[in-house]
Amino acid sequence: MNSFYKKYIPYLFLLPALIFLFVFFFMPFFQTFLISFKDYSNDIYNPVFAGFNNYKVLFKSGEFYTAVLNTFLFLGMVVPVLAVIPLIIAIFINQKIKGITLYKILIYLPVIVSIVVVAIAFKWLYTQEGIFNYIISFLGIKPVGWLTDTHFALMSVAIVTIYKGIGYYMMIYLSALMSVPKELYEAAETDGANAFIKHLTVTVPQIMPSIALVVIMSSISALKVFTEIYVMTKGGPLNSTKTIVYYIYERAFENLDLSMASAASVVLLFIILIFSIINIIFFENKRYGA
Repeated sequence: MNSFYKKYIPYLFLLPALIFLFVFFFMPFFQTFLISFKDYSNDIYNPVFAGFNNYKVLFKSGEFYTAVLNTFLFLGMVVPVLAVIPLIIAIFINQKIKGITLYKILIYLPVIVSIVVVAIAFKWLYTQEGIFNYIISFLGIKPVGWLTDTHFALMSVAIVTIYKGIGYYMMIYLSALMSVPKELYEAAETDGANAFIKHLTVTVPQIMPSIALVVIMSSISALKVFTEIYVMTKGGPLNSTKTIVYYIYERAFENLDLSMASAASVVLLFIILIFSIINIIFFENKRYGA
């Protein structure tokens, strides 16, 4: 009897999590997958089977390709910064300096603030008479349409995402830095390495799994970006900030085109799945020494 409990009790503890995943992930996913093969254009209550027609229409849509391009441009702007800047900050914060706890709190503070609040605050800063244009006016630069110019809008939204994520990824790096043996730094100093070479040859290789984790997490987060765009630009101007998730929202809740929105959702899921596989290959294998 005791052996029976030891064998099956762990599964009992996993049951609530499995139920949660089934109700809030697997059921919606399969429902979305089925909807993507139906046509709701004639009657939203009585859809007809459309086969792969929704996917054919989706992959012929210039608007969808624009959304995909914007999503990857956004990813390219955000991920390199969130992989490097938090690491540099973590290295400085990891030193024995006075008031270090206060610095950690101040840097982490944006993480606990609602993204909606941050997006609204930056929207005010980006206005024609906002503080950013006020600052650049001292440099003799004309006011910039941060959210109204197609050349700057996506970058302006990316800055908000970076500002919101720096503190979070910094904490991941900090926890990794604490596990790096100090003897390695001492050996590097003995060999005459300066601060830059020391961190390049010791810190980076030692925390590579954490760097890989940050890259994957920030990539997946960038692929799913929505709130900042919804609050600040609504996908404009001229679709220059419309990403895949905002395209799905627009199709589903503004155009009531559930089939196309579901097809785009399935495509997004497979894109994110690719990044998850990269996570397994480049992070988990290194973590466990496989």
